[in-house]
Amino acid sequence: MKQRLVFSEEHLWKTFFVFLLPLVATNILQNLSGTINTVFVGQFLGVDAIAAVSVFFPILFCLMAFVIGLSAGTTILVGQAWGAQDIERVQQAVGTTLFMTFFGGCCIAAFGIAFAPHLLALLGTDSKILHLAVPYVRSMLAGSPLLFVYIIYTSVLRGVGDSITPLIALSMTSLLGLVITPAFIEGYWGLPKLGIVAPAIAAIVGNISVLIFLTIYLNLKKHPLRPNRQLIAHFHFKPELSRTILKLGIPTGIQMVTTSLAGLVVVSLVNHYGAHATAAYGAVNQVLNYIQFPALSIAIAASIFAAQAIGAGKANLLSKVMRTAMGMNLVITGSLIVLAYLFSRHLMTLFITDPNVIILGQKLLFIVLWAILFFGANAIFASIMRASGTVTLPMLINIGSILLIEVPCACLFSHLWGLTGIWMAYALAFVSLCLLQGSYYHFIWKKKTIHRLV
Repeated sequence: MKQRLVFSEEHLWKTFFVFLLPLVATNILQNLSGTINTVFVGQFLGVDAIAAVSVFFPILFCLMAFVIGLSAGTTILVGQAWGAQDIERVQQAVGTTLFMTFFGGCCIAAFGIAFAPHLLALLGTDSKILHLAVPYVRSMLAGSPLLFVYIIYTSVLRGVGDSITPLIALSMTSLLGLVITPAFIEGYWGLPKLGIVAPAIAAIVGNISVLIFLTIYLNLKKHPLRPNRQLIAHFHFKPELSRTILKLGIPTGIQMVTTSLAGLVVVSLVNHYGAHATAAYGAVNQVLNYIQFPALSIAIAASIFAAQAIGAGKANLLSKVMRTAMGMNLVITGSLIVLAYLFSRHLMTLFITDPNVIILGQKLLFIVLWAILFFGANAIFASIMRASGTVTLPMLINIGSILLIEVPCACLFSHLWGLTGIWMAYALAFVSLCLLQGSYYHFIWKKKTIHRLV
């Protein structure tokens, strides 16, 4: 069989960049899609509907931590098997993960439909929006099996070097959502007027449509992960392979949940400084998100390239992948940071109209913006190590930096320097985390012998 690495050793920068662009576009489009759906709900259904949708966010985040963890573990195995030119093992990993995802999604859907009122009561949901929140949560959880399969399937496609198909799929779901969501909310074109459950029904329709499209499209392209008899034959539970996937994926999910909980602590600190501080916090985070997306995309690409190199028995290429990813982080993330500094006022005015809050937002942005370079470097260190199956120590370093540096320093610095101290703690945490991950990578992990996991 011909070599199937996603990259050529001679032109790594070029192939890395070509692979990266659709990945960045996918992440940005995903964020925009969620924002637009929220706008539709707010504009058509009002403030109570926004509140009803918002109470689902913590539930959704925990579920997405589970799904992203599974996809991270599977993508590592798929990348290694693809690098080793072992299509059978690629399909085994994908089939097993899809089975676990669909089965887990069905269990979550059944639980959510039965216990949605109890779950919302546990979250302390205001009784005046329960009549909206319960049907919304039930309908969203009912569609979770399809949503999870869609996310996993498009994610693992990247493991074999395909970053374009996930972008095509997300573009389709986004466009369908733009058309279907308001149509179902208001009952346009003879469709039923569904109100608050419209976004959920639109998501289900969109996921079904895109999964059908992917089945046809990938089979026409003779894609190695097309849904055919060979792949479907692996759609069942394999204990050993499932344990490996969970071992690789669970730390990612735990890390996401820990980051989210720490974020809630920081938000509570910010809220003490009043509505203007909270508004500035939201605006600054929006800007930071769009700079972090490319940095995270570079790390994801580095993980896939590294996994394929390991699978191909070319662990010597890992240093080259690392240098390329770090160079991309410096050039792309660094350029975005410079632009954000130059146009900080204009960026703030996209989200805020009050002149005083705009000035505050700029001040906070200036404190933390430069540290995103270190955030990106940390993500690259962790992703390269994750590609070899080393997940526990990087996770513990990440969680440790959050619990022992970011949160305590945010509390301490806010007492010493007020609101700006909280953002100083963010910057300190990013730098510390990068130094810790980098030290572990250079002085311990690089001395290990790297072996294939599949």
